[in-house]
Amino acid sequence: MKTKLPIIIIAVVAILIWMSAFIVDQREKVILFNLGKIRQVDLKPGLHFKWPFVNNVIKFDGRILTLDESPEQFLTSEKKNVMVDFYVKWRIEDVGQFYRATGGQERSAEVRLSQIIKDGLRNEFAKRTIRQVVSGERGDIMKSINEISRELAKGLGIEVVDVRISRIDLPERISESVYDRMRAERSRIAKELRAQGQEAAERIRADADRQRTILLAEAYREAQQLRGAGDAKSAETYANAYQKDPEFYSFYRSLQSYRKAFQNKSDLMVLDPDSDFFRYFTAPTGSE
Repeated sequence: MKTKLPIIIIAVVAILIWMSAFIVDQREKVILFNLGKIRQVDLKPGLHFKWPFVNNVIKFDGRILTLDESPEQFLTSEKKNVMVDFYVKWRIEDVGQFYRATGGQERSAEVRLSQIIKDGLRNEFAKRTIRQVVSGERGDIMKSINEISRELAKGLGIEVVDVRISRIDLPERISESVYDRMRAERSRIAKELRAQGQEAAERIRADADRQRTILLAEAYREAQQLRGAGDAKSAETYANAYQKDPEFYSFYRSLQSYRKAFQNKSDLMVLDPDSDFFRYFTAPTGSE
């Protein structure tokens, strides 16, 4: 009997130690209760001890959790329904407040958090038209929802990390109407751009034609000036040559005329032999 007593004592001590010790993981949030009342919250990670049968411990997941609800229907300012699919990233921030607000039930916390988000989305969508919701204000909606939900979720001991709208669907009839309006708007813009392009092309073409006309006129004017200057120079040269030796100049011009007149053997001319054209044929000096 005496030999069994130490073994029993060791066993009892081991059981007491096993019932007293507990480990807090760094991914957990822990509450230590004393006879059903909260005694300590947010225990640091590591090994801790409690009084058996007096204290008890409840552990919660301290990591970021995801709430992904089924798509919800909301009304826009035009009283049109849209189906919105969203998800929420959240985690327990104040574990004591979380326990008091939800009884420590994660599903209860998700239900209440989901209702906060849905109420916020309902208010935001009610301020906007379908076109605003679909085309460009989703970022503003998410920003507003994040601010509102973070403030309201503090009462649950929850930190809302992020709220995201993953998809917005329209009823088929409304979708077709919205897309038709968007298509018509894009077609109108395309026509305006084409008209502006054609107008610009006409202006460029007209300017090019005007510049071409001006360049041709200036070139023609310059050519005429050069031609006139050349003719004047030629006349001056001929006059000077004629003044130096009128008889030789007359003879030289007659030879040029003969050369041009008798280029082809088949050429035939009917002239009076006594005409001035043949005067250098009958008299070398050109005079009878």
